[in-house]
Amino acid sequence: MPLALPDQPLPPAVFLMGPTASGKTELAIQLAETGRFELISVDSGMIYRGMDIGTAKPDAAELARAPHRLIDVIDPAEAWSAADFRRAALSAMEEIHAAGRIPLLVGGTMLYFKVLKDGLADMPEADEGVRAAILADALQNGWPSIHARLAEVDPVTAARLKPNDSQRLQRALEVWLVTGKPMSQWHAEQQSQSLPWSVLELALMPDDRAVLHERIERRFDLMLERGFIEEVERLRARGDLSPDLPSMRSVGYRQVWEYLDGQMDREEMRYRGIVATRQLAKRQFTWLRGFGDSVHFLTTEAVPIVRQKALQKVENHLKLDTGKC
Repeated sequence: MPLALPDQPLPPAVFLMGPTASGKTELAIQLAETGRFELISVDSGMIYRGMDIGTAKPDAAELARAPHRLIDVIDPAEAWSAADFRRAALSAMEEIHAAGRIPLLVGGTMLYFKVLKDGLADMPEADEGVRAAILADALQNGWPSIHARLAEVDPVTAARLKPNDSQRLQRALEVWLVTGKPMSQWHAEQQSQSLPWSVLELALMPDDRAVLHERIERRFDLMLERGFIEEVERLRARGDLSPDLPSMRSVGYRQVWEYLDGQMDREEMRYRGIVATRQLAKRQFTWLRGFGDSVHFLTTEAVPIVRQKALQKVENHLKLDTGKC
């Protein structure tokens, strides 16, 4: 981790956030092409290998223009947590800084941005035996029964989780069973792990929600045209993936999986996929509003205009001469 001496400024970094389909990737690539930045993906779907179309992962031509770190990191059958992301991102940021460039972190997984800034409680590693026992209980009695168990030992965490939120319920009960301490207490005891970087937080925000909704619809249709269904068919054919895995619960993948299971027709799948993506965008808006006054919002105008505004924000924040890093 780069350390700044008392009389030296913190190393610079840029966050480029925004809702899905807002144009973050193209803007980030154009900024990277100035030669001053190197990109780090902040996307919980793009970390998975073989999940390309449905995550709107940059294609080969885009990656040739501007390579992205933290893309294609793990297999869809593997687990990846926010803590895993933070460790990997901090390591990548240090390498980029050492190479004389500015880390530019781009994506829409707002939880990842938050834990990168604020840190995480130092909770225990996963216990596969305990996790398997919880899963067996849930398969026999249902996830609402796990929610009820959690409410008895950690009512604070249970109150903020839905009875069908299997991943978070499993982890919260696991933490209690392994440590005897509720997750809510771990969080309460968490010491702030401030990020030792001077971060400029930018966010793309559409002037008109209706325009974003149209972009979401067009992009989902384009995904289908490019072979999204066939991509999920290949993933299903592996035989080791299930709709309960975090990777397969990603927006779009869940709906296509259910379509392939015969739970709906193609038109219903398309409709549900678009609706789920719009709901994701709404949650991303909520996260961004919650980040407070530190975020500089850029309206989604023509890319060259936004690019110039973003570069000006960078100049103002970093006080660097154009063309230097």
